[in-house]
Amino acid sequence: MKPVTLCLAIVTCLCNRFKDNLNACCDIISTAARKGADMVIFPEMTLTGYGTDHRFSKQVPPMDSQVIQTFARLSDQLNLAILIGLAETINERIYGSHLVFIPHTPYGKYQKLHIAPNEQGIFTPGTRIPVFAHGGVKFGIQLCYDAHFPELSTAMALQGADLIVLPHASPRGNQQDKFTSWMRHLPARAFDNGVFVAAVNQTGDNGAGLEFPGLSVVIGPDGKLISRSLPKNNHLHVVTLDPKQLAHVRSHRMRYFLPHRRKDLFPIIG
Repeated sequence: MKPVTLCLAIVTCLCNRFKDNLNACCDIISTAARKGADMVIFPEMTLTGYGTDHRFSKQVPPMDSQVIQTFARLSDQLNLAILIGLAETINERIYGSHLVFIPHTPYGKYQKLHIAPNEQGIFTPGTRIPVFAHGGVKFGIQLCYDAHFPELSTAMALQGADLIVLPHASPRGNQQDKFTSWMRHLPARAFDNGVFVAAVNQTGDNGAGLEFPGLSVVIGPDGKLISRSLPKNNHLHVVTLDPKQLAHVRSHRMRYFLPHRRKDLFPIIG
């Protein structure tokens, strides 16, 4: 792994205001590039906003090729990876998708695997566990509720992930409540697998009856908090990951657990 600078975009994602969200995100991407980011990470369902009722589901668009072209062009021009979310309709089914744009590379996609109880009946789960690479770092993506299933992080780590990115659209609680909740399980995902973890939530009123506590955190492969941001408004949280932290954990025979995992007992994920 090489040093990589993340820009976690804590932003308001207006429900069913796709064009407004798109324009705001393009501005943020340009700002992130000026701040020296290698990767800009947006929350879950950034472009469409987030909803769990049938009024929301009737307004979810199919993928627009012009949107793909817009972000691919920005990624190429600014030489940074863009991770951005939306709800999308595919064959009359709705998926929570996170798109991955890496310079001069065909775009990739992660589709949310674990559908929360309040989302069931609206969203369809994905079926793949991809890992991506940019700027000397390999990373996986999980969306919100996915983070509560430890084997998913292990599956990504076994594919070589150095970093797990966790975009959220989580409206419950205030900032401190959400931070406390995240610090119960996200450090474990980092510590058990010897990976960095970076999480970011939407913020503010989405215009459809949901209020989001804005925050982001970055956790080291030792399970310790590197940085957090709990802003009152939209904010870009910029953090550089130090590969020496990863090497320190992975070179320690008692602190890097993954190589000693019993593959014969857990064959499903490698």
